[in-house]
Order: sequence, then structure tokens, then C-alpha cells
Amino acid sequence: MTFTFDWLPFDRLSGREVHDVLQLRERVFIVEQNCPYLDADGADPQCWHGLGRDAEGTLIATARIVPPGVKYLEPAIGRVVSSPDVRRTGAGRALMISAIAQVKRLYPGQDIRIGAQRYLEKFYGSLGFAATGEPYDEDGIPHIEMVRPF
Repeated sequence: MTFTFDWLPFDRLSGREVHDVLQLRERVFIVEQNCPYLDADGADPQCWHGLGRDAEGTLIATARIVPPGVKYLEPAIGRVVSSPDVRRTGAGRALMISAIAQVKRLYPGQDIRIGAQRYLEKFYGSLGFAATGEPYDEDGIPHIEMVRPF
């Protein structure tokens, strides 16, 4: 399966793209994970957004890059999500590889921090992230902060 990734600042996203991003995030984070929370946390307008599309142009994965100082001291990758329709196809890994490369372009020489769901700790570890600190609960889901050194 082929995926393409575009990275755009929030102000360059079309209304349709914002809709599609929010729809995919809500489908997974709120409905599938049965976790009612406020996804629109105010950070999106400051972020770069990755749009992963399949060969037909359908949004199948998305993530955001949060600038340093907004959530953490370091730049961060967050709201990482792939459609249930493309799980186990490499879409999530391809998305993260693209996100890491984009962070390196935007913020050269800086470590990257994530707040990972604990069940994905091994996945993120395979991409060079290491756990820091203690596990914590976020909206009823176990998380752990992880950092990928530059």
C-alpha cells in the first residue's frame, strides 16, 4: 500500500482538511477508545499537521507537530492516529517516520518528545524514543512521556 504525506501549518489547511483530520481523530480517540475528552485543545492552530493519504487521496493517518514551548520544552509529535482500515499496513510507522523527518527540518538539533499511550511504548521505542519519567493517566488511558534524542 502506498501512502503520501503532506505537512502544512494549520492556517494552510482547507476547511475540508480540518474536517477530515478532526473526524479521524474523533473516530479513533473518542469513539473507538471510548474516551470522551476535548480533542480541540487549543494547540492545533500553532501546529504543523501531517496528512497521510492513500492512492485515492483518502486521509488514512494524521499527526501534529507541536512547536517547542507549547506543550513541552522540546518540539513534540502528538495526536498520532491511523484509520482502523489501514492498521497493520505500515501506515502508522510511515506517518511517524515522516513526522520525525519534518521535526528535524523545522527544529534542527532538538530532541523530540511525545506523550505515548503505554500500549504503544514498544512501537515508539522501535523508532528511537525512550521512556522518561513515570507512567501517568490521561483521560483514563495510561500514558508515558518518551523522548527521541536528535
